[in-house]
Amino acid sequence: MTQEGAPLDEVSFSDFLDDYYAECDEHLMGARRLLLALEASIGRGPVNHGVLDELFRHFHSLKGISGMVELRAAEELAHRLEDYLRVLRTGDAVLTRDGLDALFDGTQTLEQVIAARRAQIPLPAIDVIAARIARLVASGEESTAVPPAAGEIAPVAPAPAQRWQIRFIPSQELVARGIRVDTIRKRLESAGEILGATPRVTPDGAIAFDFVFAGSIDNATVANWHRDGLEMEPLEDSAIQAAPTSAIDPLPLETDLTSSSATVAPSHVVRVDLTRLDDLMRNVGDLVISRARLGETLSKVERRLAPAEWRSIQENAVALDRQVRTLREGIMRVRLVPVGEIFRRMPFVVRDLARETGKRVRLELQGQATEIDKFLIERMMDPVLHLVRNAVSHGIETAEERIAAGKRPEGTIVLSAATAGDVVRIEIADDGRGVDAAAVIARAHAAGLPVPPGPADAATLLAVICAPGFSTREQSDRASGRGVGMGVVKSAVDELSGAMYLETERGVGTTFIIDLPVTLAITDALIARVGGDTFAVPQGSVREVIEVATATMLQVERNEMIPYRGGALPVVRLAQLFGIGETARDRLHVFVVGTGTGALGLAVDRIVGQREVVVRTITDPLVRVAGIAGATDLGDGHVVLILDPAVLARQMRDRPNRTYAAGGLGR
Repeated sequence: MTQEGAPLDEVSFSDFLDDYYAECDEHLMGARRLLLALEASIGRGPVNHGVLDELFRHFHSLKGISGMVELRAAEELAHRLEDYLRVLRTGDAVLTRDGLDALFDGTQTLEQVIAARRAQIPLPAIDVIAARIARLVASGEESTAVPPAAGEIAPVAPAPAQRWQIRFIPSQELVARGIRVDTIRKRLESAGEILGATPRVTPDGAIAFDFVFAGSIDNATVANWHRDGLEMEPLEDSAIQAAPTSAIDPLPLETDLTSSSATVAPSHVVRVDLTRLDDLMRNVGDLVISRARLGETLSKVERRLAPAEWRSIQENAVALDRQVRTLREGIMRVRLVPVGEIFRRMPFVVRDLARETGKRVRLELQGQATEIDKFLIERMMDPVLHLVRNAVSHGIETAEERIAAGKRPEGTIVLSAATAGDVVRIEIADDGRGVDAAAVIARAHAAGLPVPPGPADAATLLAVICAPGFSTREQSDRASGRGVGMGVVKSAVDELSGAMYLETERGVGTTFIIDLPVTLAITDALIARVGGDTFAVPQGSVREVIEVATATMLQVERNEMIPYRGGALPVVRLAQLFGIGETARDRLHVFVVGTGTGALGLAVDRIVGQREVVVRTITDPLVRVAGIAGATDLGDGHVVLILDPAVLARQMRDRPNRTYAAGGLGR
């Protein structure tokens, strides 16, 4: 028996199940990425064997480990998927649209079976998809095993288009003739299909573009293309088969899918339960607070010590500061994971929804290596998923609508991430129809929802779209729910001390922007005084700090403005916002937050320093207030509130011409 009173084998099996689920996630993620790469091989003869081998390895591993935990449904389904991959690999069957759809649906059902076991709910049925895959396997085997009957003519598959390796090197002469890489790309697209495009630097420093092209072209066309600087050579099937998967991959997966070796390289990765990292981060937070308290104590005894003794103590204190910061940054790096954990699921989702809605959609992924706290990754998975679904459902038009509007028939969704200081920005952009402001406002009025006065700018539209109960659809669909999604997205972002923005243009497209802190545990903060109170402001939330003379502040109705970079910046005094007694001052410090028309200044009496603070979130809903991100201890034993400038700025923008006391903040 263990100390907890559970049998040892029971505890060990529970730990093994955790490892099983983690390994399943890795194999399913890899399988989804590889299936997307197969899409370009439909009906084109032999499929890239590197991709098939990797897929087979993933499903074979899933079958084996599922058998070890006695999850027979997952074991059986993985075995069926293996069978179909085997006939594709041996060339007994040609990959068809139905075949690829079956692989996708089988993988999705396999994921649902494993998720049901994890949640301890009834498993979904696998009979239908298993029978569907079995029919594909049988038809593939029969197509090669059974010769045509006497007198019958065997069906002849259409000859595939010739594949070409094409190289184009821009030059001044070609540019003068109007021949650029875009010209070549359009020419190839009109004559056939571009299977891959790769820029590279030649040994002499020039830029070259390598294309893999499929199309039927005559000798005259080849000669004309040669005169325009294209170097062409036909590719044999063996060359196509050996080409890297990225050359025929319709989506930018940012990795070489065919890279594999006979042996598995030793792994330098150790799986650590997130709760252990949370405990370790809390310990580091306590160490930061203890170090701050030590600094407060040392400042009180400075005058009692000889200069030489004080210098030695200061040197040790500085070294301790540096070591604590290094330890903190190291722990934070352990918690950081690539945002690609979210992004890599999206091509699978987009493909599924595009197939269901009949739309043509291409997804671009950018900045997958951008790192963010694992805690935030888990909380942002569903919000990002909902925004991507909305982009397909509400944003991207049908091919017919896009052609009528003068657009390419294929819509594009760009999912990107980038880091700026201590903030991670995630953008979900589409080139679809944009938000119809008039329709949104009319719908809100019809539903009895409050609409901020004034013109329907992007901030107003976002507030209305995220209002509980708002929807532009009478009926729900699988792609986007009805009236609950965007409110949940906004709530999730707010709870993570983030900010969400909207950019849209009718007929051009829509972009949702989410700004999140890299981590919520420990951060650098500016310490500000307002009246007799002290506040901490996360440094990553502040664009700029300026000092202004109160005489330059202009009163416009009940708002104050200051000249700022050739324009005017609205300013809110935190003393008035929080109902804190203020004294007359000649100069104030102003935190500039937000961008563009959403910029706002938060005025404080003065900034007294910069500190590393431990963020203690306020979870009790009875005392939680919008605009307060948490609390911290600066080392003197007093609790200091940590402000959330983005939320404060948004509240002031949404409630113009009003003054708030602390008790009314967030109501």
